[in-house]
Amino acid sequence: MLEIENLTHTYGAGGPNAHHAIDQLNLSVAEGELLCIVGPSGCGKSTLLRSIAGLITPTGGRIKVDDQLVRQTPDNLAVVFQDYSRSLFPWMSVADNVALPLRRKNMDAKRRREAAAEALESVGLSDAGRKYPFQLSGGMQQRVAIARALAYRPTLMLMDEPFGSVDAQTREDLEDLVLKVRGHHRMTIVLITHDIDESVYVGDRVVVLSKAPAHVVGDLQVKLPAPRDQITTREHPDFVHLRAEVGRLVRGQPVAH
Repeated sequence: MLEIENLTHTYGAGGPNAHHAIDQLNLSVAEGELLCIVGPSGCGKSTLLRSIAGLITPTGGRIKVDDQLVRQTPDNLAVVFQDYSRSLFPWMSVADNVALPLRRKNMDAKRRREAAAEALESVGLSDAGRKYPFQLSGGMQQRVAIARALAYRPTLMLMDEPFGSVDAQTREDLEDLVLKVRGHHRMTIVLITHDIDESVYVGDRVVVLSKAPAHVVGDLQVKLPAPRDQITTREHPDFVHLRAEVGRLVRGQPVAH
């Protein structure tokens, strides 16, 4: 689904204040996989995600989505950002926010409304379509952002620290929501997070990046019992072990054997 080869990016390349964000990064993601990416603060996680999304042009290497070279935002891709309050249009209803990207698919108004209603139902907001974003809690607004991505029916969904602006309980609810909709829609997800526990809880794999300039320093498979549960999964010995391994890699410590 996703192939990244020798990716390099430098902000202000050639200038006196150049910042080398990513260096020779290689990564592949299989179809249907949920990959979590973690790393130290400022290591280049969001730069990586924006490169995959075609929002910035890297200074070196190449990225392929569905075997197509990324030169602009791929048609089969959706992005969920951290700041839900800035990603939703306040003058549009919830349903209209969700339906907006579907205009790119040349769907008629009736089909757009149906797709938006289905997506809102899948995230537990079937009664919120006529409301406006400001009438919803932060967690509900982020559900709307996820519904908008789902309505587009992407084959690859990118999530940039999507739960970083909500409280702990809402964060857990949204983690479970991602697992639910991923299983229902069978899409590939790349989730950027700074939360080590979250990466192990939701991911099939956890990739750890070094401090900037970022490169891969760890790639761990997560084989926890299904279905995952916020209490029993986090008590499982394998969860505790993986959380510690990821924590060591993020802090640049040697992995225990």
